[in-house]
Amino acid sequence: MFNGGFTDLLLLALAATLVVAAVIDMRTFTISNRLNATVVAGAPLYWLSIALTPWPGMAIQLAAGGIVFALLAGAFYAGMMGGGDVKLASALALWFSPAGTVKFLVLMSIAGGVLTVGILAWHRAQLREGRPEIPYGVAIAFGALAILAQRFLNHFA
Repeated sequence: MFNGGFTDLLLLALAATLVVAAVIDMRTFTISNRLNATVVAGAPLYWLSIALTPWPGMAIQLAAGGIVFALLAGAFYAGMMGGGDVKLASALALWFSPAGTVKFLVLMSIAGGVLTVGILAWHRAQLREGRPEIPYGVAIAFGALAILAQRFLNHFA
């Protein structure tokens, strides 16, 4: 495909999907499998649009997605993340370079920490009992959107 306009369109669609995921997660505390499947299905189109080679390029992307899934599955097992959150972050790893994936995970973690502290403070200020739910999809969307924005804002990269 090798078309910059098509690549930009795919990235814009991914950004819109992330915003939708964040809004839905804030409202329902779920990220649907259909939305995650959409992100996964778009990755091969993106790879073709940037002329990524099957070996080692696409193989590295698939490995990165698998590694992110394995790491975050531990967070799911510990009750720190939902299954939809794990799947979305893993699907996003298919879109980013390995270095971009590491940056994404760092930004996502920082945003998740800020989000969690804010919700905990609000929860306690309201004198609510129990453990609050954290819409971690918001942090995932923030991290991914920050990485996507670099393509358009950082002309030195």
